[in-house]
Amino acid sequence: MATMIKGSVYRLVRRGGRSLVVVVLPWLVFLAAWWVPALCYAGAPTEAMRATIDEVLRILREEELKQPGRAEERRQMLERVVEARFDYQEMSKRALGASWNTLSDEQKREFVTLFRTLLTNTYADKIETYSGEGVQYLNERLEKEYAEVRTKVLSGKTEIPLDYRLIQKANEWRVYDVVIDGVSLVNNYRGQFAKIIKTSSYDGLVEQLRKKSEQIKSP
Repeated sequence: MATMIKGSVYRLVRRGGRSLVVVVLPWLVFLAAWWVPALCYAGAPTEAMRATIDEVLRILREEELKQPGRAEERRQMLERVVEARFDYQEMSKRALGASWNTLSDEQKREFVTLFRTLLTNTYADKIETYSGEGVQYLNERLEKEYAEVRTKVLSGKTEIPLDYRLIQKANEWRVYDVVIDGVSLVNNYRGQFAKIIKTSSYDGLVEQLRKKSEQIKSP
């Protein structure tokens, strides 16, 4: 299982000789719902993450939602729970870097929508194929409006660090990055997006995201 987790963290979508990293955010969150938590320290950010995971678990356990005819309904419910915890605009801003400040409000809205679709849908259907693994909630770090909830995924003899970075907005803790075995989701996207913009343009990046979004939404 650990090999599958590490091997699935990145997937390259190639178009015109350029590559776009697709990071498995929703799958990681959905998978976390199956883990049995062992809390060493539970502050507000940790409790916020646990609340999201508990709700995901409730949906996954609902017998009526396991019927084949309700698969899409259950998927949408899971995505809404994840969306309530993850700050996609903050993630988009950080992933795009300096280019974000050059965009109009309309362009920002479109980019957030495309990025959210990519993150929440790419591996949403994968959850059905995975069983639970152990997890330890190690601790959390707080610094003003920022926090990091550190966990460790246990899979056989392998331990995989999985940390959530959160920001407090309007008294809510929202995830803006996920760090998997020391690798930041946002940093990976920022590097890949910067390369595409440099070799093509911002419009070229958006076009790739549009095409990927259409592929995800197509039956």
